[in-house]
Amino acid sequence: MSEQRWRHEMKYLINKPEWALLRARFPAAVRRDPHVGENGEYMIRSLYFDDYWNTAYQEKDAGVLARHKYRIRVYNCSDSRILLERKNKYGPYIWKQSAPMTRSQVEAVLAGDYAALLQGDAPLLREFYYECTARLMRPRVIVDYDREPFVLDAGDVRITFDKHVRAGMGGFDLFDPDLPTVETLRGDQMIMEVKFTEFLPKQVRGILPPRSAELTAASKYVLCCDAAARQMPTNRTEGIQWKR
Repeated sequence: MSEQRWRHEMKYLINKPEWALLRARFPAAVRRDPHVGENGEYMIRSLYFDDYWNTAYQEKDAGVLARHKYRIRVYNCSDSRILLERKNKYGPYIWKQSAPMTRSQVEAVLAGDYAALLQGDAPLLREFYYECTARLMRPRVIVDYDREPFVLDAGDVRITFDKHVRAGMGGFDLFDPDLPTVETLRGDQMIMEVKFTEFLPKQVRGILPPRSAELTAASKYVLCCDAAARQMPTNRTEGIQWKR
């Protein structure tokens, strides 16, 4: 499991012309994430979980200062790298914990067999087992988007553009590339995220959108929950199995 490392996080809702302008103004020190392929982007798919009371959704929507949420994350719908993540947030600061999972563990969890989380010695998997059994944590929504990442060594800065944010519909299959989805943002909008650990260099601060553009009460998770609810308004938790 990852060590405790709080990072500052800022989010902005921007459009394509603003994206093009920001990229053109990047200082020379900002470079593409070296782990990204030739096209400079990769697809992220996350299956978010929430408890019987929809605590993660309600706390995010209400702007609660300290909160956390669980998700299982894959890349490009592949099972080559599967991570259980818990994103902890305290005001503008985040701390992300992660632990590897196997595809068989994911399939067991989706089938209601939470004992599979006790395999191995990762503390985060055991804590998630407690959440699933004691707090009735269940799958809530799949969140898809295409990420374009950049990094800056000074300040340990990471800038990402998350495009085509969409909610999965009709199931929770992380590995299905043909899973139906619905767009959550209007037109060419995307989410820009800026994360840093030590400090935000002046050359980066100078190109950021004005603070009036900063997202203060929205998240990809909330956007996708709401989009899914609009498609199935009669039952916000359709498909969730609450039995112990």
